Amino acid sequence: MIVLDTNILARFYVDDPGDPEAAKQRPIARRIITESPSLFVPITVVLELEWVLRAFYGFDAAQIVRVFEHLLGLRHVDTEEAERVAAALPLAAQGVDFADALHLAGSTHCTTLYTFDDRRFARRASRLGGSIRVIVPTETMLAAGTTP
Repeated sequence: MIVLDTNILARFYVDDPGDPEAAKQRPIARRIITESPSLFVPITVVLELEWVLRAFYGFDAAQIVRVFEHLLGLRHVDTEEAERVAAALPLAAQGVDFADALHLAGSTHCTTLYTFDDRRFARRASRLGGSIRVIVPTETMLAAGTTP
């Protein structure tokens, strides 16, 4: 089994005609992904690929979801925690940051997720009505004993 790094997947999914190095590497990436009998994609590569597609290539949530739906659909590719990635995709499609969507998808056995990261995540997660409450804890909340 061959493990794939982020750059191989990025070259496969992104046509970057302005980059001469990419033009040489894309056909190689296509051959690797289409001709290899057994490939593995670690969860860390999934996370990094989402970041590269969004931050570097300007993909929007719908495009990113399509990439991962395609990747998860390749029978010869074993994506680590594929069920978790698949569960995160609808959340990401609804505007939840991909990493946060993975956090939620991997924490279904929990009742609450604490974050200082951002209140938008908490509001969005609440609106989506998932089983996990996302809370930005405050000193006042803790002093009042209102922790779950």
